[in-house]
Formats: sequence, structure tokens, C-alpha cells
Amino acid sequence: MSLRTVVSAFDASDQPAALYAAISDALATTPGFKLFTILVCQHEKQVTQRIFTSNPQAYPVGGTKPMASSPWSDRIIERGETYIGRTREDIKTAFFDYELIWSLGCESVINVPIRWRGKTLGTFNLLHQANYYTEAHEDSVRLMAQLSLPAVNLSIERIS
Repeated sequence: MSLRTVVSAFDASDQPAALYAAISDALATTPGFKLFTILVCQHEKQVTQRIFTSNPQAYPVGGTKPMASSPWSDRIIERGETYIGRTREDIKTAFFDYELIWSLGCESVINVPIRWRGKTLGTFNLLHQANYYTEAHEDSVRLMAQLSLPAVNLSIERIS
């Protein structure tokens, strides 16, 4: 992971795109992904909205997902904890669009909340082959999620 490149992206004028691209490049190396998206929570509308994607054909920016109460949302959104799903069954249990996810060769996931002042503003979602993610990946992904905070706030302002 190139922390220097990510930090340097803060100087770019084309925000939030520059920071998202630098973070995506860093995460592509460590820990790696087949799909990476960033969603923000629109609590008042009870949806999450995609503000970044590594695969715009399958998961375009601007797409929304319902933010229904579930064990996944309770964990990520309410409690601000990381979720690691290791298998196809974990994907199916957590996500209604599991068939699309599987079609992209993704059978494991790490979801990390983006937190500010005790509230989840959004999530980092990295997906890969089965049994790919472990707890050892959590710190590096959480660091990148928190470094995205200025860009995420800017994205939230733009869609509000």
C-alpha cells in the first residue's frame, strides 16, 4: 500500500476523484480486490448510495441500495464494526444482489465503516475470491476508509 501516494492525492484539485483513485490503487495492491465500492449512508432516505466503484458497468456510481435493518446493517451501520464474509454463502446471506456479485468472481468480502463522531457515514466494500479476506486485512482497509473522510464528506455535500 502506498500511503505516500494517498496522502499526496490530498493536494490534487480534482476532488474527490483524485483521492478515491489513489485509495483504490493502494487497496488494489494491499490487500487486493476484484471489486471495490464506496457507499454513503443517506439515513433520512434509508438508502446507501454508491459514490465510487472499480466496476462502473456492474455497479455504477449513483446506484442505491435499501438500508433495511439486518444483522449486516446492525453490525456495520449501527455499531461501526467490520464485517468479513469468507464464502459464497456469506455473500448470499448478507447481500440481495449476490448473484451479480458471484458473476464477477467474488465470493468473499470485507466491509469497513467510515466513521465520524460516532456515526457511520458510509462503507468501504472490497470483494474477492472465496476465503480471501481475514482479520489481518482490517487495519489497512480501515486506515484507507478513514483517510477517505474529506472526500466522502464532499461527496455527501454534492448529493444532498
